[in-house]
Amino acid sequence: MNRLRTLFLGGTGIISSACVSEALVAGHEVTVVNRGTTSHRPLPDGVRVITADVRDANSLDRALGVETFDVVADFLSFTPDHVHSHIDRWAGKVGHYIFISSASAYQTPPARLPVVESTPLHNPVWQYSRDKIACEDMLVGAYRRTGFPMTIVRPSHTYDRTSLPFHGGWTHIERMRRGKPVIVHGDGTSLWTLTHHRDFAGAFVGLFGDVRNHGDAFHITSDEVLTWDQIAQVLGTAAGVDANIVHISSSAIAAAGVDADWGDSLVGDKAHSLFFDNSKIKAAVPGWQAEIPYWRGAIEIIEWHEADAARRIFDDDLDAAMDRLISHFR
Repeated sequence: MNRLRTLFLGGTGIISSACVSEALVAGHEVTVVNRGTTSHRPLPDGVRVITADVRDANSLDRALGVETFDVVADFLSFTPDHVHSHIDRWAGKVGHYIFISSASAYQTPPARLPVVESTPLHNPVWQYSRDKIACEDMLVGAYRRTGFPMTIVRPSHTYDRTSLPFHGGWTHIERMRRGKPVIVHGDGTSLWTLTHHRDFAGAFVGLFGDVRNHGDAFHITSDEVLTWDQIAQVLGTAAGVDANIVHISSSAIAAAGVDADWGDSLVGDKAHSLFFDNSKIKAAVPGWQAEIPYWRGAIEIIEWHEADAARRIFDDDLDAAMDRLISHFR
């Protein structure tokens, strides 16, 4: 692979941190622009770091001047206004602009499984997803009008060692260790896909600089499919306990008003079975295959949290709210 000048807008998030590392391993020149805030995902040696506010065009211009890049990977655009500013800024200055969208933009609930890239984009519940759809529409329009060299990538539920898939994070694990029941939405049998960020990164960096990907869209996920009960049980095993599961419907959790983000993420995303056909990304990046099963990722998660007490954040208010929910619906 040719050495490419790559720019990451964001680089210390769950997904972007692994992609930065993978780009270095692949031999690319890597520059990261972020606000320089503290992160528990430090950037590796060899990365050029520029501190600037991506939302401030003047700040970005001062930081980058007239520099051009072979690849710009945009992890920080969430609304059409964000995307519009980057289309204007990078037109003629980038060989390949890659926008991070979301698999939650796909039709919810999906009419057919597995999901493919041509599955309609329609999420009537979650504003985050509707904004990502609007961003995609703007990019597709720019490609059709001017040939703007964009590619859309849709991650699904991608995790690293810092992130737990259940609302409340470590509170979920601590409840299990205290012998308390944990909430799994629905009846626990809906299907879900969890993708390790290192697996995602291998496919993502493999797309860099390939003109055949301009104007196209890909999702990148694991092929492993688990029920939500299985996900809870795998985490319990990694934590050394059995998961005592209580099932409560997603709509009931949302209606209880414990946390709007919890309710929206369930009703707008996790309540529905979701798994993917990855044939397209495998054809675009020959030899790529997601390799890390969730049981191994769960061990990484528990070990990372146990290495530092400050990481094991227990939310007393959420814990009490979960007790009330369980008591009511049991």
